[in-house]
Amino acid sequence: MLLQIQIALLPAGAAPFPGKERLSRASPVPSLLESAEGPSTPQMLILSCSSKLRLLEGTLQRGCRNTLPVYGTVKTINRGNPAVQEVLVDSWPEFKVFRTRPGREVASDDSDFYTNTYTVYYRDLGAHRALLGSAGLQDGAYEVSKDSTEAKGIKLEVFRYFTYFHPDPSSMPEIRLDPAVRLSSLDVSHADLLNETWAFGGNEKSRKYLASLIRHFPSVCLLDAAGHPVSWIASDPFGAMGPGYTLPQHRGRGYMGMLTNLIAKRLHALGYPSYGYVAMENYPMQRLQETQGFQRQPNLCYFILHNPAAAKAPTLTPSPAPGTAPP
Repeated sequence: MLLQIQIALLPAGAAPFPGKERLSRASPVPSLLESAEGPSTPQMLILSCSSKLRLLEGTLQRGCRNTLPVYGTVKTINRGNPAVQEVLVDSWPEFKVFRTRPGREVASDDSDFYTNTYTVYYRDLGAHRALLGSAGLQDGAYEVSKDSTEAKGIKLEVFRYFTYFHPDPSSMPEIRLDPAVRLSSLDVSHADLLNETWAFGGNEKSRKYLASLIRHFPSVCLLDAAGHPVSWIASDPFGAMGPGYTLPQHRGRGYMGMLTNLIAKRLHALGYPSYGYVAMENYPMQRLQETQGFQRQPNLCYFILHNPAAAKAPTLTPSPAPGTAPP
């Protein structure tokens, strides 16, 4: 089982809006969050009015770089809501904390961490602490998760990622495709291949999740002469780039750089921020992102695994050996 937390760590004294706002994205076992909504904690209200959701999107857009996962999620909700997410707030319009979560009709299996993914945003640490029923996630994401799961006898392992954001993908250079490949989008028939190569894949729940990403969200891929994908990047309900992968025999040809360029432009054209995550030890991919104009944010993304021996850390692309070219 995996507990995934993505948290934006701001520089000391900094805040995207007045009020010490903080941001996190989490995909925990639902009880870690759901049990916080009891009689002794604030009652969350479902925000279903379309005009209020658009107002919320505009508020988040003004601090886009520091609200990327929640901003992307709300944009997705306001554009058809294909992942069937809902927004909850502690109050309106002067909210202190809000979160998005999967609708009950799609989150029927508590063990399905692919679907049970939450985003949380708060302006008031005390309000967020009350929601969690524990210490706030700022600077203590791992400690909060550790404390919450130790009582259940669950061990954790944490992996840290950098957030990369491109301020203007329309300024990225045009690419020249390798004549040996053809540009396309992923098809649902490719879900099995993605499931075999994804760090969190290999089971029926992950295959179903990846098929949903392909069906509902932008993707790009390169096909060989036989029409088989050799490199690809998808996007997710949070507006982020990934999962991405290049087959080993096709690496070193710049394919991932091409696809990163293209998916960033496609997301930007649809009104989404262009951002993704890169493992802290994946120096070649970090250099590639920066060469393309992506800016590393002061935000860190944490993936926290339950029973870590059962899973691997996710990556935007496979981490090449030190000193080698990105895939």
